[in-house]
Amino acid sequence: MNTQALKKSYPENYWKRLVFTFCMGWTIIWIYRAMLSPIYPEIQNTIGPQTNAAMGIIASCYFFGYTALQIPSGFLVDKFGQKKVLIPGFIIFAAGVFSIASATSIMPIYIGAVLAGVGCGTYYGSAYSLTSQHVPQEKKGLQTAIVNSGSALGMILGMTGSSYFVKTMGLPWQTMVVISGCLLVFLVLWFFFVIIDPSKVAPVEDHSNDKKDEAIPERVEKSKGSMFRPSLLTCYFLYFTTCYAYYMIVTWLPKFLEAERAIKGGMIGLTVSMIAVTAVPGALYFARMSDKKRDKKARIILFLEIAAFILIAVSMFVPDTTSLVIILLLYGFLGKMAVDPVLISYVSDQADKKTMATTLGTFNFFGMSSSVVAPALTGYIIDKTGSGVWGFYLGAILLFIGAIVFYLTNNRTQKVLEKTEVEL
Repeated sequence: MNTQALKKSYPENYWKRLVFTFCMGWTIIWIYRAMLSPIYPEIQNTIGPQTNAAMGIIASCYFFGYTALQIPSGFLVDKFGQKKVLIPGFIIFAAGVFSIASATSIMPIYIGAVLAGVGCGTYYGSAYSLTSQHVPQEKKGLQTAIVNSGSALGMILGMTGSSYFVKTMGLPWQTMVVISGCLLVFLVLWFFFVIIDPSKVAPVEDHSNDKKDEAIPERVEKSKGSMFRPSLLTCYFLYFTTCYAYYMIVTWLPKFLEAERAIKGGMIGLTVSMIAVTAVPGALYFARMSDKKRDKKARIILFLEIAAFILIAVSMFVPDTTSLVIILLLYGFLGKMAVDPVLISYVSDQADKKTMATTLGTFNFFGMSSSVVAPALTGYIIDKTGSGVWGFYLGAILLFIGAIVFYLTNNRTQKVLEKTEVEL
């Protein structure tokens, strides 16, 4: 082993700066993601009447572009660095959003949504590979949860903001779109000044890992080679089912509440944002638990996925709005946003450091591919059945299948990891 290894000398609190940066980034991304679905009727006043499936395709177009870039952007990040990939990507993101604001028909909105997705597709691998590199190992789960909490904040701002400005104040639907575009321009400038290019950081000798490196058996290092071994493949599939259920809810719950629960106006965005209210404490709690009990991550993931399945299935039976709000609060605490930091940490623990961004991009590709399908398929189900109930049932069933597959495959893997940690 090389005891004279070199490492980059970054500022002492650089990792904290990165956590804040990517938390803010998720906030701005989710303002865009969440702001359109509550105002579909107002958008149709500009572009003309559309079917539910046609409106659902707006979200699917965004997620198509976003998903398509996950693996290529991960490869580019591993090759050229995060900053050189993020900044051009978010310039494209902003251009796509501004083009939506100027659209007068459905097709330009589709094209703008694809561009927005392509630009945003550079974010995931960049954000989590950077935090994985710089956040201390014992704080990885908690800090990932803090980064992810921006998603909850952005969802609240996007949902309630568009509902309030457009439905309550009567402003044009383009208002929130322009605000979102301006925030993205700000984010590009922030990336430019805050993220440090590794080529501009002086290397120093690093002896901190000498003993650790000597103690790591070669077989353990080799076990991290493949991005498509069974334990990671089941994580990819589980994330597919998790994201399917979540993005089906985010896209179509506002329509469901208005058409089938008689909830009107700004209350729609407020009710849906209940998911995000408890998401932050839920994510922080379970991420902290996973940091303390690193050998129990798979069990924590399984518990959260089964809980989410039960809550989504039960939500279709509740008789009143109060009960629905309680279930949404519980789903926020136990659902996707809570399991994300634990699952990301679990995957990054198994990933090869040399291909960290590509592995995370692949993980997110499988997860987000469901978000391409879920909005359009749920819209199609609504058109055919006249109700969103069966769309929600499908999301719950997929979530249950994903949890079972994860359990069957990773139960054995977790025992192997526990044994390896004891040996080390």
